[in-house]
Amino acid sequence: MIRALAIVGVAVLALPVLASELILPAGVQFLSERQSPLARYALPTGPAAGDIVPVQHFEGQVLRRTWRLTGQTSAMQLFSPMRQQVQDAGYEVLYQCQARECGGFDFRFGIEVVPAPDMTVDIGDFLFLSATKGDSQALSVLVSRSGNTTYIQVIEVAPASSDPIEIAPLEAGVEVSASDQPRQTDEVSLMEALTSNGRVVLEGLEFETGSARLGTGPFDNLTKLAEVLAASPEMRISLVGHTDNVGDQDKNTTLSRQRANAVRERLLKQFEIDGARIETAGVGYMAPLTSNLTASGRDANRRVEAVLLSQ
Repeated sequence: MIRALAIVGVAVLALPVLASELILPAGVQFLSERQSPLARYALPTGPAAGDIVPVQHFEGQVLRRTWRLTGQTSAMQLFSPMRQQVQDAGYEVLYQCQARECGGFDFRFGIEVVPAPDMTVDIGDFLFLSATKGDSQALSVLVSRSGNTTYIQVIEVAPASSDPIEIAPLEAGVEVSASDQPRQTDEVSLMEALTSNGRVVLEGLEFETGSARLGTGPFDNLTKLAEVLAASPEMRISLVGHTDNVGDQDKNTTLSRQRANAVRERLLKQFEIDGARIETAGVGYMAPLTSNLTASGRDANRRVEAVLLSQ
């Protein structure tokens, strides 16, 4: 493990996890923490087959955390020593893969990923592993390189009856906020949000309940997206539909894809965008922005996102 860490060429920072300590390079910036005292996590156990990623469900305390490291460190340089540490902590690796062999786009949107800007995944440059310890503990590690930044996501599950999760403070000077990451606001354009985060939620779209029929509009964000595409003729995107967790996943996946197709058709017909530049996909309820336990959460999770493929 010492040899693997030496590849990174920096000092290390100890960050407590549920069952062990993960050692990450100094300079890693903590971005987010989402803790659920009692929740269900779908641990991926194999590559995507079409729109479906095989999973094993675990219930208990779920902790989701993300970090980033800016510089020349590759995804593999971070992933390899982390994998060794997971095994040293007594976990059995169930599945590990890299980008295309995981299933690429389908895998990325078929697993749980913390929303941008706290986690960014380049579908051509990411590594993933899932592991278990006994019958009640599970862990997944997702590492992706985007631009000059490498992002890390760790999701862990422990028994609900165990002691509360304690997170030790980070070293002085380490960032604890992602507020410097561009977001789509009145001050930040859709173009900036899309190119910085790799995706953006097309807020304000209206669909009939349980239907893929897109309202008449006008929709400001759709107009802005059309303007971005017109100004960048080489840009390619994918429109990805999402639903809440009400109902069957197969039906939700179909509905989310149909809604993405409806947005694509509007861009083609109303704004005369070349259809070859816009792909579509639907992932149902597999990538929520927030909890589906509240009405407001379910409303936020029903959305269509534009994902940047090339520029």
